[in-house]
Amino acid sequence: MAVTSTFPLLKLKMLPEFLRLFQDTLKLGYWRAGDRVFQFFRDATRVIFGSATNPESLESATAKGAWLDEVGQDDFKLDSWLAILRRLSLNEGRIFGGTTIYNTGWLKQQVFDEWRKGDPDFEVVQFESILNPAFPRREFERARRKLPDWKFAMFYQGLFSKPAGLIYSDYRDEYREAGGHLVRPFRIPPHWPRFAGADFGPVHTALVWLALDPKANVFYLYRESLEGGKTSAEHAGDFLTVAEGTNLVAIWGGAPSEDQQRWDWTAAGVPVQEPPFADVEAGIDRAIGLFKTYRLYVFDTCAGVRDELGSYSREVDELGATTEKIKEKEKYHRLDALRYVVAGLMPTEVEETVVVDDRVHISSY
Repeated sequence: MAVTSTFPLLKLKMLPEFLRLFQDTLKLGYWRAGDRVFQFFRDATRVIFGSATNPESLESATAKGAWLDEVGQDDFKLDSWLAILRRLSLNEGRIFGGTTIYNTGWLKQQVFDEWRKGDPDFEVVQFESILNPAFPRREFERARRKLPDWKFAMFYQGLFSKPAGLIYSDYRDEYREAGGHLVRPFRIPPHWPRFAGADFGPVHTALVWLALDPKANVFYLYRESLEGGKTSAEHAGDFLTVAEGTNLVAIWGGAPSEDQQRWDWTAAGVPVQEPPFADVEAGIDRAIGLFKTYRLYVFDTCAGVRDELGSYSREVDELGATTEKIKEKEKYHRLDALRYVVAGLMPTEVEETVVVDDRVHISSY
């Protein structure tokens, strides 16, 4: 498999370089444009080209290895990485991925951090741009002088740094013992109140689940899902299966215009409530407040939420200034679900959430 983040990027760089070597120089095979496949002459070997923009397009293939180009871009989603791993599992295939660093999402969390811990499945090689003999040192030093430190570190030194505009910059993808917001999964007592948030979509419906420790007054995001190809009744049925035996207090979900989805879920036995306010920024502020005060922790198994927290950002203009516009907001389904449940729990600026006799009481400032 040869996979890059988007098809335009495939056509611009990856495919021309591949064909220049294997087709024009070595003359080992030919390009089948309609199938996006390079076929070798001497045997049945082929290279399947794909885009990480659509994870479903990477399924239904059994591969022996993968070359990933610009694997760190925002468009190269966690779901695509997981799809590639599944395609290689039968042959225990190896992966080579090259990229400039763009965010602190799944690539850092699932690969770099694991390598740093000593995981033998990964090998990371980082190098500065000037290790390329063709790269001008004057340009390297100019970038050092002119660019923000975070951008120079990521784009020219191959070092992870929190980019400007990262919305959940107060979230730390480190374990609680190290001052972060990650916890290892544990058995949640059945009497702890549970809350859920749902983000509806014809292709992707996202759910996140929170549990409240009533003594410590701390929330744990312990479960996530992102599924498609189901009716509202089917999604609701799956939800009821997961909720069985838990102290489920409430579920909130959807934008103000999505009454029909809420009605459909309610008819199927899941009374989804409309969040008390629709303002996106207010919902984000509530979630940020929980992270800043260390009242929201995340199970390390919730890889999708963690990935989105590491890449959900505002657009940056040509001068490097952060704008108000959220970059590709429509792709962050899990964080929308988180925003809905937090909005439901915290309809006003709150100081604390208290549970007495399994009933939720919110004390506002």
